[in-house]
Amino acid sequence: MNTIGIFSKQADGSYSGAVRTLFREAQGVELRPVARESDKAPDFKLLRDGIECGAAWAKTSHDGRRYLSVKMDDPSLMAPIFANLVEAEDGYALIWSRRRNGE
Repeated sequence: MNTIGIFSKQADGSYSGAVRTLFREAQGVELRPVARESDKAPDFKLLRDGIECGAAWAKTSHDGRRYLSVKMDDPSLMAPIFANLVEAEDGYALIWSRRRNGE
């Protein structure tokens, strides 16, 4: 597991922070709640500087902890990045782990 972002929860239910990988850094990243249009629709839009670049779905772990399942995509990426936003000691951590074949 790798922490690739740190976020803070805002009063309106959104999250704001930054994402950093070995070769990229993105400040001004937000997860804004959206009105769901269906059961499969995302709960949040992922935006960077106001440009939509992903989505997130509210989930609950087997032990009852709530988290966001995040999908980030951008034309400069070889493939989408999947991560989880989880509560951490100093806010919320965006945790990435490489998917195995078949997942």
